[in-house]
Amino acid sequence: MGHLIDELVTKFRNENIVGKFIYVNVAIYLVVALVSVFATLFNSLPYVVAFVRLFELPSSLNELLLQPWSLVTYMFLHGGLMHILWNMLALYGFGRIFMSFYSTRHFVGVYLLGGIAGGVFYVLAYNLLPYFSNSVGSSYLVGASASVLAVVMAAAVRNPSYRVNLFLFGTVKLITIAVATVLISLLLLASDNAGGNIAHIGGATAGWAFAYFLNKGTDLTRFLNATVDFLSNLFSRFSFKKKRVMKFKKTGKHSDDYEYNARKKEMQDDIDAILDKVKKSGYSSLSDNEKRRLFDASSGNK
Repeated sequence: MGHLIDELVTKFRNENIVGKFIYVNVAIYLVVALVSVFATLFNSLPYVVAFVRLFELPSSLNELLLQPWSLVTYMFLHGGLMHILWNMLALYGFGRIFMSFYSTRHFVGVYLLGGIAGGVFYVLAYNLLPYFSNSVGSSYLVGASASVLAVVMAAAVRNPSYRVNLFLFGTVKLITIAVATVLISLLLLASDNAGGNIAHIGGATAGWAFAYFLNKGTDLTRFLNATVDFLSNLFSRFSFKKKRVMKFKKTGKHSDDYEYNARKKEMQDDIDAILDKVKKSGYSSLSDNEKRRLFDASSGNK
């Protein structure tokens, strides 16, 4: 088991940023799924559902205010095997295309920007459109599809003529895939997965905006990447300080050992001097303090 974990960690480290995000999404899905299975067996599933819900994006503004982190965490959760399978396949394929036009930092920024934009579109739609008025407070959003659509659209705007081989459809332009996906999402705004389709539109909009403004010299992901850098540096500093504290404690132990040995030698020298005095002048020549120190040493007291 330990060998398998080490191998997975090594593969994760060797992956590019697209692979790392896929690993993270899959790992989170597997943990939640396995915990849910065991919780079901012990009739404790409601507790797991309540905990996971803290990281899902609620449509209610009041609830969102209590868990603002869900605007980011929801894009790493998935509702089922097919849900994560399609999202990760799309992320793998289009992520590689994206990386041929942009950098690693751009991928991180666009993934987060698309997910956040999709979440904002979702919350706004559910609170502003009358159609969703009865669903506010009971609807939650999960999935990386908004982030994936941002990646697809950003790549399509950068190189609209890039051709992709699709099963059953043959060679299709990347811009055609992006536009078709947005149109399908618009057609399904009143479907059972209305929230997901709204998020798709938000993600695609964010991807388009990123590519458009980057071409104008403005990087919309700069703030997000700066935030990620800040959190990473904060974690690194915490880890470094922890190591320094551990090193300091270790150094302190050596210092304590040195001081202890020095005190022990000093006490032994003092006792030797008292014994020499006894040999020369007899026990009666000792002062009360010297007699007490000699007694303490002989009885083992410190």
